[in-house]
Amino acid sequence: MNVAIVGCGLIGQKRLKGLGAHRLVGASDVQIDRARRLAQGALPSPAISADWREIIRRDDVNIVIVATTNDALAEITLAAVQAGKHVLVEKPAARKAAELEPVIAAAKAKGVVVKVGFNHRFHPALWKAKEIFDSGQCGPLMFLRGRYGHGGRVGYDREWRADPAIAGGGEMLDQGVHLIDLSRWFAGDFTRVAGQVGTFFWDMPVEDNGFALLTTASGQVAFLHASCSEWKNLFCLEIYGRTGKLQIDGLGGSYGVERLSFYKMLPEMGPPPTTIWEFPGEDKSWNLEFADFLDCIKNHRAPCGDLHDAIAALRVVEELYSISPKPRGSRA
Repeated sequence: MNVAIVGCGLIGQKRLKGLGAHRLVGASDVQIDRARRLAQGALPSPAISADWREIIRRDDVNIVIVATTNDALAEITLAAVQAGKHVLVEKPAARKAAELEPVIAAAKAKGVVVKVGFNHRFHPALWKAKEIFDSGQCGPLMFLRGRYGHGGRVGYDREWRADPAIAGGGEMLDQGVHLIDLSRWFAGDFTRVAGQVGTFFWDMPVEDNGFALLTTASGQVAFLHASCSEWKNLFCLEIYGRTGKLQIDGLGGSYGVERLSFYKMLPEMGPPPTTIWEFPGEDKSWNLEFADFLDCIKNHRAPCGDLHDAIAALRVVEELYSISPKPRGSRA
């Protein structure tokens, strides 16, 4: 497959590494030097342009990867779909759910696959946890608890993620959308949304912390916290069943070694037998997600993490925004 990447920053670079044997034929970024750096060394030399429209309408492009700022995600995805291309668009795929409605209609009309970049589903600890959960070894789901956070960096409050017009929101839309998506993956749709977002540390007009209490129609609960004032990077997701618990810690790198712990309840209760798997080394989720995306194209199946999943997650975030006081800047 021939691939074009629109948005050649950090995530675009990660996506390039995940292409495997597939060929980069085009790269676009508003900062043309970033596009040149991303394409450097690819043979034959990819087309380079600061205008993404020039790249996505090329006849030799089969797949477009969209890794731009949030304000451009839906627009570029829609144009690529209308050009008959398959698309992998980074999360959250849009600033608001309404931006994705025309993309769904266009993808159906054109018969192309659109995958949303929920790469966390493809982390090996999370993938194995889902296999164990689906096998019934944990029993019926009771509730989930998730925490995801980082500490930002000097100047974080002046980056594009702090601009609501570009980002669409703050930390709940950035890292929080992963927690929401993973919770839906295990629990299904949430029918009630409670919680609050707020700006506690960073001097910016979007939230730096989000707290969500989500409930399914049958009463399962997800209690989630996303933060960019965590200071020490953290990822932890706990899935509680009636007969067992799964806990995923770390995502590799600065988040610590990726680890899955399975606590199996005994009939007599007490301390549970525990099995632990560790997944050290390089983060392969990007590669595994792209491989799944290619299989979806080949076998005409829905992706694991699609536009409907993105819309559902965005609606949760929008509801949290609607019930929360507007961020008022730093309280530090």
